[in-house]
Amino acid sequence: MEKSNDSSEYGFILVGFSDRPKLEMVLFIVNFTLYSVAVLGNSTIILVCILDPQFHTPMYFFLANLSFLDLCFSTSCIPQMLVNLWGPDKTISYAGCVVQLFSFLSVGGIECILLAVMAYDRYAAVCKPLHYMVIMHPQLCLRLVAVAWGSGLVNAIVMSPLTMTLSRCGQRRVNHFLCEMPALIKMACVDARAVEMLAFTFAILIVLLPLTLILVSYGYIAAAVLRIKSAAGRRKAFNTCSSHLTMVSLFYGSIIYMYMQPGNSSSQDQGKFLTLFYNLVTPMLNPLIYTLRNKEVKGALKKVLGRQQ
Repeated sequence: MEKSNDSSEYGFILVGFSDRPKLEMVLFIVNFTLYSVAVLGNSTIILVCILDPQFHTPMYFFLANLSFLDLCFSTSCIPQMLVNLWGPDKTISYAGCVVQLFSFLSVGGIECILLAVMAYDRYAAVCKPLHYMVIMHPQLCLRLVAVAWGSGLVNAIVMSPLTMTLSRCGQRRVNHFLCEMPALIKMACVDARAVEMLAFTFAILIVLLPLTLILVSYGYIAAAVLRIKSAAGRRKAFNTCSSHLTMVSLFYGSIIYMYMQPGNSSSQDQGKFLTLFYNLVTPMLNPLIYTLRNKEVKGALKKVLGRQQ
């Protein structure tokens, strides 16, 4: 039997932004700069959370996990994109595409659930402050992170093989800058509705369900904040949650906007830039958001970097 897919032997061609050659060098410089900042910022957050005992708390344990995920999220596709932007070669090997798809699906799913876990942590801190350390004990924190990681990995283990084994009848051109599942499914020359329905089911469980839990948590937090009589108390409660709420808005906002767009060419271009946003800009902004809004983190950074008097 002849192979219907040449992609397993020759790999794929990532079209990316090749239809805009003048834009490629600009994107290379911008993306290299943002990626460098993202790697430096998230590595610093992880280092601070490990080295400084005052950050051995549930909130910073989750933040260190989030920073690690952001590093994985960006590194899964940005280096390959930079290589493709730099020169005429736009190819990626079949194995490289598999790794990229698996990383993207697993890390994206883990981050969605971890953001919901962090929202529950903020709910416990604001609504149950006297029982916070009892509720968020180390064993529960480890279990919650394990659930997040396990769910994301299951999503990737199931969806990656199903997506990659779809027949593409020799089609190798991926209309994206990475091996993203929707772009790969669109290339199929067979009926892929069963795979799309399974992907939709996972999206409900891994994207929409955590988002619902986040909204419910912040509903309770808002009600608790409104019951605080002092302005200083309300401001402190708001500052406790503002960084996480900003991250959720950036991450989920870009994902929801992207997947609600119609499938025309202009929206496909928007989709590339939005994917770039939550794959690179959001991981770059997360350390800055926590650093700029948190005096403890700024103080610890100065201490770790040897600038504290």
